Amino acid sequence: MNKPYPFRFHPIYKEKVWGGTALSKKFGRVLPSSSIGESWEVSAHAQGVSIVANGPLAGTSLTELVSRYGRDLIGTALPDSALVKFPLLLKILDANDYLSVQVHPDDEYAADHESGDPGKWEAWYVIAADPGAEIIYGLKPGATREALKQAVARGTLASYLNRVPVKPGDVFDVPAGTVHALGRGVMVAEIQQNSDTVYRLYDWDRVDAEGNTRPLHIKKALDVIQFAGQRTGPAAGVTIPQPAGQRSVMVANRYFALEILSVDGTAVERTNGERFFLFTCLDGSLGLEDDLSGTYLALKPGDSVLVPACVETYRLTGTGKLMKCYVPDIRRNIIEPLMAHGYSYADITSLVAGLGDYRTSYLPLG
Repeated sequence: MNKPYPFRFHPIYKEKVWGGTALSKKFGRVLPSSSIGESWEVSAHAQGVSIVANGPLAGTSLTELVSRYGRDLIGTALPDSALVKFPLLLKILDANDYLSVQVHPDDEYAADHESGDPGKWEAWYVIAADPGAEIIYGLKPGATREALKQAVARGTLASYLNRVPVKPGDVFDVPAGTVHALGRGVMVAEIQQNSDTVYRLYDWDRVDAEGNTRPLHIKKALDVIQFAGQRTGPAAGVTIPQPAGQRSVMVANRYFALEILSVDGTAVERTNGERFFLFTCLDGSLGLEDDLSGTYLALKPGDSVLVPACVETYRLTGTGKLMKCYVPDIRRNIIEPLMAHGYSYADITSLVAGLGDYRTSYLPLG
């Protein structure tokens, strides 16, 4: 039986009323329509399962890989639940128009009110943004559940929305319960829980090609909005030097970590058999080399790769920047390495988005 090796997957394109053609303009992709809003890069979700595009296992689905290889793929450190449901979903989103104003539930609410999907915590890396582009990110100070309910009924919700200007390179942490929407002219790489649960508050009164509006989910949205601890701007992150580059830890929570790696030369990376890693090339020209399987993948901006846990040592070569995502051990993968570089526990938990969230901070961090 073939052993797992670094995998590329065929992208899964999703038409959206707010989608466009920027994935073609930015990355040279051949798109099936002129309204593509999402490219699912690595997915084992029922609404779109990734298919391997390279090597002897080409044509195999990600769900088949998990079933066949188990912990060789996901790693020894992940919970048993990751063997049943692959834990992450990696996308690239092209907002040719505003997305709906929306919010996602946490796991507990989803378990009580949805069928199968967990909650949804996500994070964005801004790949591109038109001049003056913005996102809706949380609510203005003083917003309450009752005030928001009345505003929805009166059509005045916009007065409560926090609008944040964005630029390429910004990273935003979007926990469950955060009201949000990408604005027109923004492209992001998105890492999230493996869920497609969305509660829409407002959809700009638009209709699709058949004249239909998309459903709203006002009651559920109002149930799950977190009015305390609103995010107000991009993640600060913590950057440490590494051989042939640097590592910026931007977001870390109980579900995923998002890091930005800058590489100039040859950087040796390790899984130690503990966990898989997802990479998206953001800039430059890079290669990913695995000597054990003989795999070499040339990476250009927009390319994504899954490195299985059994690929214990691999190399990133060239000059460029990547987004690296994985399911972390908060203490061993985040806190201890950053403290070893002189950062205090207080600095780390205030600068790395998600660590100060009550849904993460109860974990044994110290």
